[in-house]
Amino acid sequence: MKCLGIDIGTSSIKGAVLDLENCAVGEVVKEDFPASISGLPTGYFEVEPYRIREVVENLLARLLNLAPEVSSVHWTGQMGGVILVDESGNALTNYISWRDQRLLEPYPSDGGNYYQLLERRLTRTRLEELGNDCKPGSALSLLFWLAEQGALPDSAIPLALADYVAMILCNAESVTEYTNALGTLNVQTNQWHREAFTELGIGGLHWPRLTDAYHAVGEMAAHESAILSYPSVGDHQCALVGTRLRRNELSINVSTGSQIGLLADGYQPGDYQVRPYFDRQYLKALTHLPAGRSLNVLIDLLSEIPQAQGLEVKDPWPYIAKAAADTDTDLSVDLSFFEGPMGSRGEICNIAVDNLNAANLFRAAFENMASNYEACAIRLSPERNWHGLVLSGGLVGNCDILRQLIVERFDCPSRLSATSEETMEGLLILAQVARGRFGSVAEASVEVERRQKALVAENKTA
Repeated sequence: MKCLGIDIGTSSIKGAVLDLENCAVGEVVKEDFPASISGLPTGYFEVEPYRIREVVENLLARLLNLAPEVSSVHWTGQMGGVILVDESGNALTNYISWRDQRLLEPYPSDGGNYYQLLERRLTRTRLEELGNDCKPGSALSLLFWLAEQGALPDSAIPLALADYVAMILCNAESVTEYTNALGTLNVQTNQWHREAFTELGIGGLHWPRLTDAYHAVGEMAAHESAILSYPSVGDHQCALVGTRLRRNELSINVSTGSQIGLLADGYQPGDYQVRPYFDRQYLKALTHLPAGRSLNVLIDLLSEIPQAQGLEVKDPWPYIAKAAADTDTDLSVDLSFFEGPMGSRGEICNIAVDNLNAANLFRAAFENMASNYEACAIRLSPERNWHGLVLSGGLVGNCDILRQLIVERFDCPSRLSATSEETMEGLLILAQVARGRFGSVAEASVEVERRQKALVAENKTA
């Protein structure tokens, strides 16, 4: 049995053929995510819906040429952001991305901004009930801004991007899967938080039906057959399934952005985000931690003068990794250059004549990242109730010294994710459950791993 996996990501839209029988992800094919609309005010980030649909249609055509016999398509995509549609599925707005920051515009009457007004309207209790996930760029915050401008279409249906695309291309019902309802669910009840909607002036919207990941909601006609379409799942949770995150195992993802997460069997509020997960579990998480984006600030600083002189600056990472590994430093770096759980203002401290160089700078930056992860892990579980560590993401996978510094902070076994395509691997596991091959994500994850290892062993023997 073969299926398709589609990931509508932030920089690219990618897909692969998922072989359920052999527990294998086929070659991943990619298309660039369309550029945002030009000429919008600073901080706005919108994309024309038809351009996104066209890219996904092209990708589906390429995949169906590779495997015309597929029986279903499974979706994941960027969380946050929103697109409004009418009852017939016609787009009433552009896709307003999670990267949109219009909530930080000044609010005319009180000197604050729209996000501060939203927080006052909701109160601390409401924000906690929303999983502490109602940030600028979340669907709820963007809908609130539209309502404040008198620009919210009557009786519109708010959808996540991948749900909109699936609805159009697969004649699917307008639905939202629980893991994709970022900052709009009452995470205590796993229902739409209609009290919060009313308080924010968006109670007149027609919210889609909530569903799980395992029931088809549409069909796509292809090669004279019908391909079942399943609801889109949150890309964060999907990627963690792909790492085979286990109970009592701490997840640290380190790439351009960074997140840390720990599974919980029940709702456990705290000074962190709470997101629905699969198998009736929750994910306690902290996102937007300093990582590659902040490190690029340092690289841009060191590259500014040679680039201004027209000199080519080659990939600096091999030198950075080796130099940082060969150095001990008393320099101190705080990478909190962007808003996040660790603050919004970074610094470089304890500068001396002999320590202000690339080796010391990046060694101190890596040590800061490792320290941040330990501090965040304790926020998730003050009792340190984790028994293992799984690391994922391109940055930690390619930088040995960063991985070593992180592992040294945690007194437990650690492992590196076996794949760089965590979302595709996650869709493979979720498809196994949806197509009735296993009863839960945990069961499917264990069996897929066993079969993959068996196939590797067979190939070595052959």
